[in-house]
Amino acid sequence: MTDLSLNADIVREVLVGFIEDEVTKAGFYRVVVGLSGGVDSSLSAYLAAEALGPNNVWGILMPYKTSSPESVEHARLVVDRLKINAMQIDITPQIDAYFDCFPEADHVRRGNKMARERMTILFDQSAALHALVLGTSNKTELMLGYGTLYGDMASAINPIGDLFKTQVRHLARHVGVPEVIVQKKPSADLWVGQTDEEELGFTYEQVDQALYLMIDKRYEIANLVACGFDERFVRGVFAKVQASQYKRRLPLIAKVSHRTIDRDFRYPRDWGI
Repeated sequence: MTDLSLNADIVREVLVGFIEDEVTKAGFYRVVVGLSGGVDSSLSAYLAAEALGPNNVWGILMPYKTSSPESVEHARLVVDRLKINAMQIDITPQIDAYFDCFPEADHVRRGNKMARERMTILFDQSAALHALVLGTSNKTELMLGYGTLYGDMASAINPIGDLFKTQVRHLARHVGVPEVIVQKKPSADLWVGQTDEEELGFTYEQVDQALYLMIDKRYEIANLVACGFDERFVRGVFAKVQASQYKRRLPLIAKVSHRTIDRDFRYPRDWGI
């Protein structure tokens, strides 16, 4: 088994400091976070409340008509435990109005639309509240491309994007996220009965072991197979990482000048930041 343990005290301190530094450096003091009732958004909210104070954190609940009542219940549990601000906005009217025009749309299109609708709400509320949007995507999801571009993957800052799902659970327990949230099956709740692991075809524990060696330790496929991983599984994971690279970078800009954004011009120190 790969060692995915972490020093929770140190990581907590680093991430709380990260939120405080990056938010205030940008001229803000509040954040908004989409609360789904899952462990990722709950952990982000807990870290933000510690970094900025509960009064400066807004948890936005955005259920659809088919969302599990448990999702709202668990999101409310986080709000109540942290004593942060909360707002609930039903996304059913706008989603249904759009797909009334496209009744043939499958659940993937509908799920992506819901994720992007939620993000537009978060960014609108960020403008209304003069707050930054706090990210909730973990490293496992980001590496596998298991997220919606400009949907749940969007944010101004992301405190948990360098933590594998296994590590998110560890840290969540450490900071006090309710166990009922930490233990439940991960789900984006985009359609009835959907679970992340069933859709992916493997558990987070399984893939985190492989991803850690593949990404952090730079193991090749042959090395992973030699470690006992099934070759078909490893190649499938590698294919997902490779195919989703475009999701992990800013839009690619054609270079025609001496200094191109995100190529030659990407140094915050140029502007004294």
